[in-house]
Amino acid sequence: MLLAIDTGNTNTLFAVHDGANWRAQWRSSTDMTKTADDYAVWLSTLMKLHDLELSQIDDCIISTVVPQSLFNQRNFARRYLNVEPFVIGENVELGVKVNLPKPAEVGADRLVNAVGSHGNYPGPLIVIDSGTATTFDVVGEDGSFEGGIIAPGINLSMKALHDAAAKLPRVAIQRPPSVIGKDTVTAMQSGVFWGYIDLIDGLVERIKAEYGRPMTAIATGGVASLFEGAAQKIDHFDSDITIKGLRILYERNITQAAKELK
Repeated sequence: MLLAIDTGNTNTLFAVHDGANWRAQWRSSTDMTKTADDYAVWLSTLMKLHDLELSQIDDCIISTVVPQSLFNQRNFARRYLNVEPFVIGENVELGVKVNLPKPAEVGADRLVNAVGSHGNYPGPLIVIDSGTATTFDVVGEDGSFEGGIIAPGINLSMKALHDAAAKLPRVAIQRPPSVIGKDTVTAMQSGVFWGYIDLIDGLVERIKAEYGRPMTAIATGGVASLFEGAAQKIDHFDSDITIKGLRILYERNITQAAKELK
């Protein structure tokens, strides 16, 4: 079985694939102080709820935008899984053409999303990943990474309102009952929620107009489900794009390694 680990700035996703299907997945707050032992205790406990054991894992692939977490995650794989993990950006061949002047600046998560989306949907594509930041990435018909947009995430925007304005409370992000807020809480919810809906729909339209070809828009990420039923320009909601990309990259690199050994 394969353990895929996707570490974002806010959450870290762990997912287990048995060779045919994703068996289970769990999210944890990204914490740079978690040790290999912490990961082992936490993950083994959750795996048992799905009749899984750490001893069943025979490979691991890691994507991270938090370099400080990688040391302990790598140690966890080595000590508790007895494997040397594949790490995006180190020992993994992505096979993605980056059509930008400075390809090295593109985050591993955005390239993995390009692989996952291209492997599951016909292109060209717009991949909207909603997390700490909201990214809009353009993936060519051949799977190449063509560039994109980075905007603050919806949670970050709500936090900024609370932190910067003394009288504005911290409120949960949800779809308000009406566009026009009737109190401070619903006014804040409406501004952030509908502001992000228009951000998404507006930028998708601008990208399509500039690209000049029909495109498919896919939404993924930890908070993408908030926008389902409200954002009109998103064609598919797929929360598993990143781990699908990790699975494709794992298979691609295992196959290549096998060829090199012959």
